Amino acid sequence: MVRVLLVDDHALVRGGLRAVLDTTDDCQVVGEAATGEEAVERALTLRPDVVVMDLSMPGAGGVAATAALRTDLPSARVLVLTTFADDARVRAALAAGATGYLLKDATPDDVVRAVRATARDEVPIDPRVARSLLPATGTDADPVPSGPVLPPREREVLVRLARGLSNRQIASELGIAERTVKVHVGSVFRRLQVADRTTAALWARDHGY
Repeated sequence: MVRVLLVDDHALVRGGLRAVLDTTDDCQVVGEAATGEEAVERALTLRPDVVVMDLSMPGAGGVAATAALRTDLPSARVLVLTTFADDARVRAALAAGATGYLLKDATPDDVVRAVRATARDEVPIDPRVARSLLPATGTDADPVPSGPVLPPREREVLVRLARGLSNRQIASELGIAERTVKVHVGSVFRRLQVADRTTAALWARDHGY
């Protein structure tokens, strides 16, 4: 059971999210908070697996609350759910330690999948947000990727990982087994000398993938 804390200053939003998650058999909303400060306080008491975090709230915003949670309760994963898709906010949230980033016009199914993926320590990122972080690919104007030379299959995995796809989604797109994707992801991490999917995605952006 994935224990979820909902953080948003609008009661209507929290109620809608609770209604969505209550329809599942593997997610349990254990609490709600309306401010960043309250989010940290309630998380330390309730110890959720996933904190669904708005960014714009009175007092300490979602970025500050995310950073505090990653320090005070590192076992909790933060899924940002916001209306903002601009590069600065996305970068700030990920740098603060957010695991995933979703926009509020996501479908209920998208939200549920993102909560589950966040609990598995995957990196669910809205494709529109991923596009704001990563350069376009497949054109003559694209920069030539630099850094370690990756085998073709690992390059394909890295590009999709940078789009925020889960191992299962990558496996489906490439037509290979999910366990094979996991092996490729581990190899990519070792070649790039990174420890997680977010860092690998940022590396891919910075090196022209």
